[in-house]
Amino acid sequence: MPTQIVVAGAVIVGSTVLIAQRRRPPELAGLWELPGGKVMPGESEPAALVRELAEELGLDAAAIMVGERLGADVVLNPQMTLRAYQVSLKCGEPRPDDHQALRWVTAVELRDVDWVPADRAWLADLARAL
Repeated sequence: MPTQIVVAGAVIVGSTVLIAQRRRPPELAGLWELPGGKVMPGESEPAALVRELAEELGLDAAAIMVGERLGADVVLNPQMTLRAYQVSLKCGEPRPDDHQALRWVTAVELRDVDWVPADRAWLADLARAL
């Protein structure tokens, strides 16, 4: 049983998904990921994802709608498990507050992205969602 859940959001608008370029840690800096973060004690996974996306992307929490799970859990280590959810935005334009850069990519472009290793597990699921 993992002691820490990390949630990632596949923010989908039209036929594109938002990806974020990591600033840190050094071994992941420059790689791309689905934005998100850790679930705090007593917080639901969707609530954590809304909070993290609002903090990291400068979005209004009320504009973020968390939908269905995307793909399978990814075990990061014995203590941490990563879970992805599909997310829609009602309004607002994301800003790279916590990242080097943001990009919108299509299903065709997914395989050309230099992903963090964990997020590669969802490429087929992302392509289907788009």
